[in-house]
Amino acid sequence: LTFPLLSVALLVSFGSSMLYGYNLAVVNSPAVHIKAFYNATWSRRYGYGLAPGSLTLLYSLTVSIFALGGLVGSLLVGVLVERYGRRGTLSRSTLLVLLAGGFMGFSRELGSPEMVIVGRSIMGIHSGRCFPGCICLSVVPLYLGEIAPKNLRGFLGLMPSIFICLGVFFAQVLGLPELLGEDRFWPLFLSVVVVPTSLQLLLLHCFPESPRYLLIERNDVCGATKALHRFLGTPDVQDVIKEMKEEQRSLSSVEMVSVWQLLRDHSVCWQTLSVVVVNAGMQLSGIDAIWFYTNTIFENAGIPVSQIPYTTVGTGAIEVVAGLIGCFTIEKLGRRPLIITGFCAMGICSAGITFSLLLQTALPWMRYVGVACVVGIIAGFCMGPAGVPFLMTAELFTQSHRPAAYIVGGSLNWLCNFTVGFVFPFLQMSAGAFCYLIFCSICLLVALYVYLVVPETKNKTFKEISRIFA
Repeated sequence: LTFPLLSVALLVSFGSSMLYGYNLAVVNSPAVHIKAFYNATWSRRYGYGLAPGSLTLLYSLTVSIFALGGLVGSLLVGVLVERYGRRGTLSRSTLLVLLAGGFMGFSRELGSPEMVIVGRSIMGIHSGRCFPGCICLSVVPLYLGEIAPKNLRGFLGLMPSIFICLGVFFAQVLGLPELLGEDRFWPLFLSVVVVPTSLQLLLLHCFPESPRYLLIERNDVCGATKALHRFLGTPDVQDVIKEMKEEQRSLSSVEMVSVWQLLRDHSVCWQTLSVVVVNAGMQLSGIDAIWFYTNTIFENAGIPVSQIPYTTVGTGAIEVVAGLIGCFTIEKLGRRPLIITGFCAMGICSAGITFSLLLQTALPWMRYVGVACVVGIIAGFCMGPAGVPFLMTAELFTQSHRPAAYIVGGSLNWLCNFTVGFVFPFLQMSAGAFCYLIFCSICLLVALYVYLVVPETKNKTFKEISRIFA
């Protein structure tokens, strides 16, 4: 692991993936203050306050609009990475964060709830272009997966998931009453994301573009060789160049496929179905409900209101540790064991929350079982399902199919994210404790699918993985 390789992985994860995690959790602690701002603004405009149902609806929209923005961003990934490259797309995406931070930061001064909603949607667009569901969720793992040697692909591929956990943790810490958790600070709390993204914008140009992108899509052998020398720290890169040229020759008569062509291509139907199942299952597992509404869940579990912020921070610290465990064990254990174990743990803990809520009246100590189950869901997610689906999307497809696969995975990722974020408060009101059994069923079914269908991809080339599926 060379210094340039580690540096660029830390930089793009810090400046992109961490923002995704931060924005998942940032609306949790200031929920009361934001709702009060919405209600006060509505009263000032129209002379009467919002009804409780309308206020819940408006706040649910604020929370979930982040995912709709992510959906838009994920649809742009294919075009952007083809035109500007992986590094170029990441650089341009930082401008969206600065714009979103401005909208959210000045929303209270201008008395405009609409600016909060618009700012959240723009942040979603940025996130949708990064991680398979965002610039953060698609381009970051794509970039890291292409610059990493085979033996480090899993380690670097899971690094963004660690920074997602760190982003959630930082949002929880900054949301404490002693820091930015007071009513007067919530606009600053929402807009502090401009700091890490500005650092990324300044430093990202110090690193090369993806060697695989340069050689295969731009036919720049010299640039690819220089980039490999920089990233791998060795003059002997001919074997890697040879592998990429073989892939380039095999793709010379094949154009980059569209999403429609990918869905109709029978030669990769199982890879596509696997991306669909794992990405949809990752969001429908209930993890977004936990992140978006942690304080509400703990309040329903009977935790004293004064202790909830600190309990939330404790869960954030545990998820960072779980993410580190997954990152440092993935190359030994492989992808399948981590994702299967993670989904199984989440399913069992979701059922545990249901039982703890049903029994806490008769057995007061069950509230602590509920907290433990929340921690178990987050830890299970961070150990595997948080990062492995994005890594798998890069590993299951060759260069011609990969951008379309990211669009499919990212679109599902964000649609399911929006669905959970918008519907969960109403689902909780109607189904009560039993709503978590829905998440339990989804987690266990995804784990069963991965166990039966998805092969291990550790230390295998893209062509070898394709042959296994075939």
